[in-house]
Amino acid sequence: MLTAYDYPTAKLAAEAGVDVILVGDSLGMVVLGYDSTVPVTVEEILHHTKAARRGAPHVHLVADLPFMADATSERALAAAERLVKEGGADSVKLEGAKTAVVRQLVAAGVPVLGHVGLTPQTAGSLGGYKVQGRSAAAAKKLLEDALALEEAGVWGVVLEMVPAQLAALVSEQLQVPTIGIGAGGKTDGQVLVFHDLIGVFDRFKPRFVKRYLEGGQLIREAVAAYVADVRGGVFPAAEHSYQMDEEELEGLYGEG
Repeated sequence: MLTAYDYPTAKLAAEAGVDVILVGDSLGMVVLGYDSTVPVTVEEILHHTKAARRGAPHVHLVADLPFMADATSERALAAAERLVKEGGADSVKLEGAKTAVVRQLVAAGVPVLGHVGLTPQTAGSLGGYKVQGRSAAAAKKLLEDALALEEAGVWGVVLEMVPAQLAALVSEQLQVPTIGIGAGGKTDGQVLVFHDLIGVFDRFKPRFVKRYLEGGQLIREAVAAYVADVRGGVFPAAEHSYQMDEEELEGLYGEG
């Protein structure tokens, strides 16, 4: 599972063999430049979901329900309707153990992906971006929340920033798949943010991120080379330019 927020990224992810694409509210930070995921709106998620759908028409596409869009069942249903009908999403993801909302969505025919552990939309109430479930009591609560989401009808559960042992236990207990991010290697799947994977988001780098490419540096070097070529008169060269036939050119000057 990998995030994608536009046509070319989704297309590349699909061609590379990704099983699930997530249009996450992380787009607020890595694409839109917000300080957190909180400002992201349904309209913004919808806009990017449409683009990702066009890029990956045959990959399961999950759209995030942004902050407060799932505060009530009614709001969640309205948002999900737009993301599925207009955006082309196959399912939606919501954070926390909102089992009543999940039941309403599932009853309406909307597949739901759950999300427990660190929930970025409410990270402030969890003490910031910290590992969740380290104490026995907190771990039991997280397991209970995951089981409750499964009972409510989710097709899977994202486990974010939880100890690897706890993630393994949750994965053993649940019948539905678990997808980890900062949750060790014993979950059923893994998810990363595309911009973290290719190294183009440098505001911070969580411990759980593995960069497969230093894309930011490569892009800066390419743009700097372009700037130097333009300022030095090297680009565009003859091979980048179009020419007129000599007869037409003579006619142009003759008219002058």
